Amino acid sequence: METLVGKKAPYFEGDAVVGNDFKKITLNDFKGKYVCLLFYPLDFTFVCPTELHAFSDKIDEFKKRNCEVIACSVDSKFSHMAWLKTPRNKGGIEGVKYPIISDLHKTIARSYGTLFEDDGIAFRGLFLINKDGIVEHVTINNLPLGRNVNEYLRLLDAMQFHAEHGEVCPANWKKGETGMKADNKGLEDWFATH
Repeated sequence: METLVGKKAPYFEGDAVVGNDFKKITLNDFKGKYVCLLFYPLDFTFVCPTELHAFSDKIDEFKKRNCEVIACSVDSKFSHMAWLKTPRNKGGIEGVKYPIISDLHKTIARSYGTLFEDDGIAFRGLFLINKDGIVEHVTINNLPLGRNVNEYLRLLDAMQFHAEHGEVCPANWKKGETGMKADNKGLEDWFATH
């Protein structure tokens, strides 16, 4: 499978639920912002609401980083709306604060390489797209494996650190730590202090 990393993010448009309304959204709506595009298998399932709430609970952290979170599944916009009206303690996603796109025809999941053709649903794909529309990071998990929101915030910090300073971020790098020059001396200097 060919990777999207380092390439222009595939254009998408679709009907989404935004708050209590239906709205058509496109990737172009987010020009100049970072985008966290997350695919999930289906509404009214089990791991999915835990993930959608985890991202929503950290939405202010994404906004601080000039990053918009967008979720996408193959369900209809009507299914999304019904799930958004279902309370959290009943397995719903009431209170989720970002757009959820309907990919009923599976074109978005297919263009991002997350479609599990056998079942007609998306794997748990996540794409971090920089403000120039380039895919910087891709994770695709199998259906039973939930994601760690804090890792994506760390990766956003690393993307922005590199964009601002031109330095690379070594293993386990966190915001506030030093990066390193991408050459032998930079590596030697980094190891000398870590």
